[in-house]
Amino acid sequence: MSIITDWTPEKARAFTRSNLSFRHGLHERPMFDEAGLEELLDRYPREKLGVFTMGEDPVAWTTWRKGSAGAMTGSRLLEAAQAGRIWLNLRAANACLPEYAALGEEIFAEKQAQSGRKTFKHDLGMLISSANAQVFYHLDVPLVSLWQLRGRKRVWVYPVEAPYVGQETLERIVLKETAEQFTFDPAWDKGAEVYDLTPGAMVTWAQNAPHRIENGPMLNVSLSIEFMTPAALMRANVIYANGVLRRRAGLHPKVQDGFGPVGLGKVALARAAKALKLQTPRERVLPVTFQLDAGRPGTLLPA
Repeated sequence: MSIITDWTPEKARAFTRSNLSFRHGLHERPMFDEAGLEELLDRYPREKLGVFTMGEDPVAWTTWRKGSAGAMTGSRLLEAAQAGRIWLNLRAANACLPEYAALGEEIFAEKQAQSGRKTFKHDLGMLISSANAQVFYHLDVPLVSLWQLRGRKRVWVYPVEAPYVGQETLERIVLKETAEQFTFDPAWDKGAEVYDLTPGAMVTWAQNAPHRIENGPMLNVSLSIEFMTPAALMRANVIYANGVLRRRAGLHPKVQDGFGPVGLGKVALARAAKALKLQTPRERVLPVTFQLDAGRPGTLLPA
């Protein structure tokens, strides 16, 4: 039985190339009920757990703060998410827990069978977040699909072009010179595609498309999957090479799609630049500024 219930030939052809919405049945599986989520939070490596809070203004992305859950149980963590304004990010659960590894294999086997796209670099992350929490305007280097399991959220997806994202901003993100979050203008909402996700909905968008997310007034649980295809990996390397050419040769290169000679030459340049360490990543490392209070769910204590 298919996980996605509304594949069509048109969607299969457009998969990984366009913004698409689907219906799925993952929200009905026991691994995502209350007990399953508590077990997930207990078993997921605590040192890998991302704990965040944020302000309410969608423009104020610098209010995104990192925290710590300490030794709180999965049950208490779920209570904290239900009571507070936090975002729990469990990256690469498929690398830590066998049932999530099996789920990833199931999902990507179906995607390849339906679309013919070969995928790799799979990262299945679980997102457990509070009522009205948000993720600020940002973009991802890999391809992404977002599967809603509980609650309701709104997702704005913007075109991969100016003014929503410029080539130099895209290069800085791929080169890891800056964070994935960057300046947002609310006027850009007019150019966005908007998706209201409820349990059983999934959305996937074009590679590098800027997007932002706002939860509805209830606990939200989502599965966020990052992955690559040969074309997506080539695009990432072309952008990396463009950044090197701009910095080292003063050029103003453009992104080539497809596997033409210029694009393949840039892939070779990107690999050489990485091997020679021509670019030094300056990744943004957030300090831990708060700790969840195990005795008072939803309360944040200074770290």
